[in-house]
Amino acid sequence: MPKEKYDPPDPRRMYTIMSTEEAANGKKSYWPELEITGNVRSLSPSLWTLTHLTALHIADNCLSRIPPDIAKLHNLLYLDLSSNKIRSLPAELGNMVSLRELLLNNNQLRVLPFELGKLFQLQTLGLKGNPLAQEVMSLYQEHDGTRKLLNYLLDNLAGSIKCTPTEQPPSRSWIALQEPDQTRPSALLSVMCYNVLCDKYATRQLYGYCPSWALNWEYRKKSIMQEIMNCSADIISLQEVETEQYYQYFLPELKEQGYEGFFSPKSRARTMHESDRKHVDGCAVFYRTEKFSVVQKHTVEFNQLAMANSEGSEAMLNRVMTKDNIGVAVLLEVRKEMMEESSGKSLHGMEKQLLLVANAHMHWDPEYSDVKLVQTMMFLSEVKNIVDKATRSLKLSSVSGETNSIPLVLCADLNSLPDSGVVEYLSQGGVDCTHKDFKELRYLDSLTNFNCNGKNGNSTSNSRITHGFKLKSAYEDSLMPYTNYTFDFKGVIDYIFYSKPQLNVLGILGPLDSNWLHENSISGCPHPHIPSDHFSLFTQLELLLPSTLPQGQVNNQVNGIHLPGGRR
Repeated sequence: MPKEKYDPPDPRRMYTIMSTEEAANGKKSYWPELEITGNVRSLSPSLWTLTHLTALHIADNCLSRIPPDIAKLHNLLYLDLSSNKIRSLPAELGNMVSLRELLLNNNQLRVLPFELGKLFQLQTLGLKGNPLAQEVMSLYQEHDGTRKLLNYLLDNLAGSIKCTPTEQPPSRSWIALQEPDQTRPSALLSVMCYNVLCDKYATRQLYGYCPSWALNWEYRKKSIMQEIMNCSADIISLQEVETEQYYQYFLPELKEQGYEGFFSPKSRARTMHESDRKHVDGCAVFYRTEKFSVVQKHTVEFNQLAMANSEGSEAMLNRVMTKDNIGVAVLLEVRKEMMEESSGKSLHGMEKQLLLVANAHMHWDPEYSDVKLVQTMMFLSEVKNIVDKATRSLKLSSVSGETNSIPLVLCADLNSLPDSGVVEYLSQGGVDCTHKDFKELRYLDSLTNFNCNGKNGNSTSNSRITHGFKLKSAYEDSLMPYTNYTFDFKGVIDYIFYSKPQLNVLGILGPLDSNWLHENSISGCPHPHIPSDHFSLFTQLELLLPSTLPQGQVNNQVNGIHLPGGRR
């Protein structure tokens, strides 16, 4: 059912007539409702230009048909067509998805267009006094009959669950951003980031515009896997992967294609019975075994970090610790064969080249911008620790590694827009402790624990929390207008970041054709052709090998490890 409360028009509503003096003084009229009466037999085309209308009363007339152009009144919440002589309804009526009340009582309707099922926000549907089929009226007269009838119509919109009502969307275009420099040895790798929409979240309550059969996991999972296979990325980062589906579907399917994977569920899984634990979602990273071998695997639990670093902050305990989001990180070694194949040169004698892949899913609620920002800081702090410890323990150099020593690919559903503190923190290297996204809550003492300068860093009220990485988004300059596309929200909340100077972006997979969405009146996803409410991100990166870094940085690099002071 619709989330927003709807109040129907008041039949006893009062109205006023503007005086000549008021009109002369420039007073503007506002009339969101229109009533047409008087045995009207046809409607003027000029009516469809009144797109500001929210209520249209055309009851008690002699109309036998309603023109398809009525769908142009896209702001209508209330439409009363009762007591006319209407024999059929235009399919376009189903595109008026703002409707909350549709009254069709006492007409001559024998059938209803299946498109009416698209009116997922409809709360009242009047059908009495029509010679409709018994099957339709029986369903309508049941408890919650309006909702059941709309679901029935939507589920049968295509005539068959094996045939969807619109053409397949056109392929997304590849956007080349730069060419690899063939004169320099480098390794090419591709990365995919995709929130696959966990089965338990794919409900008609949340996605009332999608047929129930198209929300069913058995239907969606095939399209999701097809999307993954079409990209055929070297590294695949997925969010909202259900535990059972990881082990029974994703891992077996992708193993057959030459991948291995790592998965961790949200923290709540630890306290659950096995029968419930299998339905908890989490984050997964897959990698091609012919190109990478795994060195380390890490799970980052944000609620545990919040508890350990609260420093007496009530906000940290009451707001951050109560959210069980997680992140994962996989330290990979790039196989020498891959580097030699990409560069076309023998790399005999070269030490191991590492790559850290991190994947996270931050809290969803827009009212918790502070939590998302703190979670992101905690994650980057842990990623830095992984880099530092790996540099030391694997003895890749004779000195302690720095933050940028191992190339980083960060994939995430940040649930944060490009103008958020989260994205500012990642792309600008840090954020002020007074940033508005903290909501003036007391986090400062605990935030200094996640500063790249450590706990001994500056903790004044004007301090800035930094992460030390040099990160850049693969999708910049509005190349993707939205990564999450639902009826209620459309925006960019998914990201692929990569670290400079070791990595460059060569190209990205562009957005879905907006004309296709518009022409097919697709108000939100999932959809029979789009299995998730998110669009996947896909990019090709160039990994510069140590001797190929820009002049001035070469002397401080040994096999991808940054050495301060030019020491060797």
